[in-house]
Amino acid sequence: MIIVTGGAGFIGSAFVWKLNQEGITDIIVVDEFEEHESWRNLVPLKYTEYIHKTDFIELIQENTEFASDCSAVIHMGACSATTETNMDYLYTNNTQYTLILADWCLQNDIRYLYASSAATYGEGENGFDDNHDTIESLRPINRYAYSKQLADLHFLRNGLLDHIVGLKFFNVFGPNEYHKGSMRSVACQAVPQIKEHGKLRLFKSDHPDYEDGGQKRDFVYIKDCVNIMYWLMTNPNVNGIYNVGTGQAKTWNDLANAVFHGMDITPKIEYFDMPDHLKKQYQYFTEAKMDKLTSVGCPIKMTSLEDACADYVSNYLDPERPLS
Repeated sequence: MIIVTGGAGFIGSAFVWKLNQEGITDIIVVDEFEEHESWRNLVPLKYTEYIHKTDFIELIQENTEFASDCSAVIHMGACSATTETNMDYLYTNNTQYTLILADWCLQNDIRYLYASSAATYGEGENGFDDNHDTIESLRPINRYAYSKQLADLHFLRNGLLDHIVGLKFFNVFGPNEYHKGSMRSVACQAVPQIKEHGKLRLFKSDHPDYEDGGQKRDFVYIKDCVNIMYWLMTNPNVNGIYNVGTGQAKTWNDLANAVFHGMDITPKIEYFDMPDHLKKQYQYFTEAKMDKLTSVGCPIKMTSLEDACADYVSNYLDPERPLS
């Protein structure tokens, strides 16, 4: 049995899809639906049972036999909104939940993968190196990132990173993100915008080193992410924190042009002022260092931005459909 928390969410449901692709259906999905549409991601997927996240914590704390059936926990559940301002909620939901699951897995010899975040790198002033000796020097610039950093620091300071896997996802995009509202990728939001207005709007740059639309991100396709996750899950001798990106930063203009190309439409981009509340926490450059993952033998070849956008636009965004 494999447990996937956040299993109805973007990366979690995509990983359930990956497990199904590998012939695995003995899966427990842990999540909370509330009023958003993430449940739609699960409709075409095969899994054994859905458990609410609160009930799940109570279950593992009270039922000692439950662990004997479990081979891995893939912990993707979190509040991923970088604009969330309730730090107590983020600490309880993102940090404490991660630590409780780690403790349970370590006590019961269960493979444990959890989602950290590339947001922990802050403005990138200390680089994007996933070596453990850089963790203490990182300076997150929003509450969400700090809630992730606190878990990383706990594992580092208690010598646990040799026994578990933390994943620092960069700018992930692809099918199954439709329920995320304003937190959807620009690639996802672009298609309906282009259809309605014939153009795509991007933030202007307030940084002299970057032209409008020239801000750079490491855009990584969801299918590549879940391939990496599956490889790590099935290679229990590989542990530690790893970046999940392409290792090659691209501009927002590059992304926009790739979406337009996927739609077979001539690019038309309009730039507008960035909202004030985002300016202090905006990253102008992110690029995953991928040497560490390569050095441990991970064979996954990353999809180019152009090919990823072509697949996303033509096979999933028109109309929006989940992985199945």
